[in-house]
Amino acid sequence: MSVQVVAAKMAEVELKDVPTGKDLPAVSPVETPASEGKSLARGDPQKAGSSDAASPTAEPSAKAGEGSLASLAPNHAKMPQASAMKRTDPQQNGGEAFVNRDGTVAEAPRMKKIQFADQKQEFNKRPSKIGRRSLSRSISQSSTDSYSSAASYTDSSDDETSPRDKQQKNSKGNGDFCIKNIKQADFGRREIEIAEQEMPALMALRKRAQGEKPLAGAKVVGCTHITAQTAVLMETLSALGAQCRWAACNIYSTQNEVAAALAEGGFSVFAWKGESEDDFWWCIDRCVNVEGWQPNMILDDGGDLTHWIYKKYPNMFKKIKGIVEESVTGVHRLYQLSKAGKLCVPAMNVNDSVTKQKFDNLYCCRESILDGLKRTTDVMFGGKQVVVCGYGEVGKGCCAALKAMGSIVYVTEIDPICALQACMDGFRLVKLNEVIRQVDIVITCTGNKNVVVREYLDRMKNGCIVCNMGHSNTEIDVASLRTPELTWERVRSQVDHVIWPDGKRIVLLAEGRLLNLSCSTVPTFVLSITATTQALALIELYNAPEGRYKQDVYLLPKKMDEYVASLHLPTFDAHLTELSDEQAKYLGLNKNGPFKPNYYSPCVQLRWSVRDPR
Repeated sequence: MSVQVVAAKMAEVELKDVPTGKDLPAVSPVETPASEGKSLARGDPQKAGSSDAASPTAEPSAKAGEGSLASLAPNHAKMPQASAMKRTDPQQNGGEAFVNRDGTVAEAPRMKKIQFADQKQEFNKRPSKIGRRSLSRSISQSSTDSYSSAASYTDSSDDETSPRDKQQKNSKGNGDFCIKNIKQADFGRREIEIAEQEMPALMALRKRAQGEKPLAGAKVVGCTHITAQTAVLMETLSALGAQCRWAACNIYSTQNEVAAALAEGGFSVFAWKGESEDDFWWCIDRCVNVEGWQPNMILDDGGDLTHWIYKKYPNMFKKIKGIVEESVTGVHRLYQLSKAGKLCVPAMNVNDSVTKQKFDNLYCCRESILDGLKRTTDVMFGGKQVVVCGYGEVGKGCCAALKAMGSIVYVTEIDPICALQACMDGFRLVKLNEVIRQVDIVITCTGNKNVVVREYLDRMKNGCIVCNMGHSNTEIDVASLRTPELTWERVRSQVDHVIWPDGKRIVLLAEGRLLNLSCSTVPTFVLSITATTQALALIELYNAPEGRYKQDVYLLPKKMDEYVASLHLPTFDAHLTELSDEQAKYLGLNKNGPFKPNYYSPCVQLRWSVRDPR
């Protein structure tokens, strides 16, 4: 029978002859109701509970052998007769009915809810303690059990007990650490192994210098983000002969499973995700204040560790050979100490090295800004108005990514050089108060303080997203939002609504702390460049003869910058061109470099922009 003939028969059906729902026989979820001896379009009743049962919403096929419609139905072989056509009676609350060939109408079996329940049961079988680890990668970041670099996997058996109140030991009986859960070590080890594959320079450095042990006798105390990438750095330093004790520089960026793997490996680690301010300083103190162990090298990110030692244990600087600092905030603090004549040891400014600025700050932020915003807010960037405060390398990376996604990007800047770059890159240079009422997203990238103050926060539009990509948490005046008239509402991990009395709300991410490392992940390969630079800076300061470096702040020698870059080139199967003797003589360079003078820096002006008052 053709489709046209079936349709013609349907037109002849009298609606007044259609029985009401009350007159229809009860439908059992496992038995198929019959009408006038005709079978409805559904599967074998014996298989109704199986996954092979036909869908209740499946379209009936045409009579076998008459047209190709039957061949399109995936379960046509299990339909006894394809004699019913489906219709919907608006008088029956949208209920579905089937019109048989003889003109009678019967209610379709209501299997939708039953099928959904089956699907739900199947779904609920998956997230067991083991299965949750893979499932959590695909669900919302609102789950605190998310297994990623931004939100560490947390076993459901964990309680809310502070790690400071727990007594934990690794498999070797060592308990000189304080982390969330030592049982997560296996998961952390797998993350470290993945990171090693994307950090070729550190692995090459570990292999080349392992026999020489250039850091033998070094006692390095570190305060950085504790991630899988940092773990590769720490294990490299250990392979080169150093002893390490570590704390986190950010209360939200620690990967608990990685901290557990490091503790299991014998490292003294004091950090966990979600520390309080008191926990933060307590962890730093535990790294420094230990009987029978005194650091002789400092690796810092933000200057908090250096500040704590200077404030609490100034005598330690008598044995410390040098400081390696990687953030703009920490470098600014070092220059302040140097200017005041209070810097007691040589310091290496890694932040302004070419390999840090041109790669970590630019390329890392260009990718991770989108990742952080998407994971926390699910925002669509196309057409959104965004203001980026600061057009250094971090700001450049953020602006490039947002522009590529179709956002309308404004830039604020105090440095005329960076401002001119923003204009020539196609961005409109504005003052923040000119656009604060209209923008959808506000991103700070300055390393300064009080960039976004309460006055601006009060004038923002409803739903405006506010976040920070600079190192310090001082750029957004979060303290001014903790007042009785404003309501804080936790939406998900690292996402808060701050609600005004009139109902207006803004979306604050990571409480104004670093967005990408608090709420998402960062590209491992780029961090390999920075971590290798840090390792070489430690080796340089530790092995430098007395008198080479005075009590001042230094840039990494360009020869080392170029060496770091060269270690990463084989990953791209890249081949450098070599100068001829004639060309080298013409340029006045050594054929093997360095190719840039030591005073060269891609961002010399940044230090001035930080010092300059707004």
